[in-house]
Amino acid sequence: MSSTVEPVPSLRQSYERMLEAAGEHAPALRRSLHLSVIAAACEGLAFACFYPLIAALLTEPVDAASAWGWLAAMAGLAALESLLRWHALQFAHTDTLAKVNYELRRRLGEQLRRMPLRALSQWRTGELGAILAGNVEQTVTPMSNLSAVLIRTLVVPVVAVGASFAIDWRLALAMALIVALAIPVYRWRRRLSGQELSDVAAAHARTEADVLEYVQGLPVLRAMSQTGKQAQTLRRSLEALRRLQIQEASKSFAPTLLFSSLVEVGLLLVLGLGILLVAANDPGGEPNGHSGLAALAALLVIAMRFSYPLSLFAGISAVFDYMEAGFKRIQALLSIAPLPVREPLQRPEEFDIRFTGVSFDYEDKEQDDEEGSPALRDLSFHLPEHSMTALVGPSGSGKTTITRLITRYADPRQGSVVIGGKDVRHMPPDELMRLISIVFQDVYLFNDTIAANIRMGKPQASDQEVLAAAEKANCHGFISRLPDGYDTKVGDIGGSLSGGERQRISIARAILKDAPIVILDEPTAALDTESEVMVQRAIDTLVKDRTLIVIAHRLSTVKGADQILVLDEGHLVEQGRHEQLLEKKGRYHAMWSAQQGDKVWH
Repeated sequence: MSSTVEPVPSLRQSYERMLEAAGEHAPALRRSLHLSVIAAACEGLAFACFYPLIAALLTEPVDAASAWGWLAAMAGLAALESLLRWHALQFAHTDTLAKVNYELRRRLGEQLRRMPLRALSQWRTGELGAILAGNVEQTVTPMSNLSAVLIRTLVVPVVAVGASFAIDWRLALAMALIVALAIPVYRWRRRLSGQELSDVAAAHARTEADVLEYVQGLPVLRAMSQTGKQAQTLRRSLEALRRLQIQEASKSFAPTLLFSSLVEVGLLLVLGLGILLVAANDPGGEPNGHSGLAALAALLVIAMRFSYPLSLFAGISAVFDYMEAGFKRIQALLSIAPLPVREPLQRPEEFDIRFTGVSFDYEDKEQDDEEGSPALRDLSFHLPEHSMTALVGPSGSGKTTITRLITRYADPRQGSVVIGGKDVRHMPPDELMRLISIVFQDVYLFNDTIAANIRMGKPQASDQEVLAAAEKANCHGFISRLPDGYDTKVGDIGGSLSGGERQRISIARAILKDAPIVILDEPTAALDTESEVMVQRAIDTLVKDRTLIVIAHRLSTVKGADQILVLDEGHLVEQGRHEQLLEKKGRYHAMWSAQQGDKVWH
């Protein structure tokens, strides 16, 4: 739990947060809140009319004309208040609030699309889901009726107290003093609960991520008989959330109770003071000052009307602490800047790739040290257009990092990555990704139809183009045998299909995209022999006349490459064709001999 206590945000700051979250609908929200303030003021003035109304009724004889006049004024103010409130609530009771939810989630979605993949990889899926669902709802909810309720709770008593100065300044001053004493108690409550609520929001996000991870991993956990062990992690997460919720509730209990008690007791004291003033008649039998029965009756109505909602003010305002906690997490995501695109913008006409003096590390350290050595060190090489280059080496040698820098997962600390003579830092992200197709070893398919998953490579593609891509990827046959054909839902992560079928669909997607650069991350490594043959045929179609980069673990699959880059601890240690590297008797020869020996053993 965080030990730093942040400043208590004022209601003004919470108001500005809501406007910021409302985005393009901020003017409508501002109008709604302003109308709520005016409506609450009208309600307060309507209650202030009780004194002259009661005074007119208690005179001898009854001042009927004056009583009817004040009653009409009350009715007019009440009608105006209802009309203003009706217009104010249009924001919450039309589709505007739903649009705010949608637009805020759309902004977050666009941020996920444009933020650096390196930054995105640091967020857990469940945490992102908590922001897009729970935190957005948490931030938008106070914009609805809750804001109007809070405004009403605040403004109506303030206006009524102000009007009470015309009845008796002593009673009005006492009521104002009660409100003044309640302010520090209210701020005390927000200061105690504000940080706790931020910690609770973070704990909620961690718990959602743990739940998602546990559910997704249940098949593996059951197979390994580890469901109970992994559940301990989830149980600890739930227990931490429970402790934080208890702490938040316990810390806010005392100030909330004190606030409500202060308001209730204070208003009772005001009524007691009013009774004393009425009882303190002068020798002539007239009430002392202006505090007569009419004043006391009016103050009684005002006090009883507003004591209960005012005592709930601290609890109602807690909703805005929840809003602040949710908005902080939304801001944390929205504040991540995309990788800058340098001017002038450039578009390559050729598709060779060149690394020049590239160094990169995952710790963002300026100097190499024992704790964080760079993933790549002063790496330079050239991948000719329409050639096949294989990246080989042990795990952690930098193979995946090279492909990530080509796709601008992040920018190198030193050096440059160039496609067709154009630095990738001068290319808009969408333009850069248009040039590259990637086929991963672990295929991700969305829970949609097969046709929709293939069409991701080219959203505007016709059914005939999708069919042609599927045929080239050798997956039209098995798709045709499915009950719904291309309209078959593939399930979560493509779970209803075999590994080879998923892989061929991903290749069909890449064929449809028709990008000039193709990156293969050992797409046949986890397949059986029959599936591997089918996938390899699909790959042969995909890579024809492309600049091809292959991450290879089985060297036998890349011995026909135009060049092989041998990597170790971020260094390029050897480079050449298969035969040339074997003749050198170096690192590649040792890797090849080890794999061939393994085959003989099997």
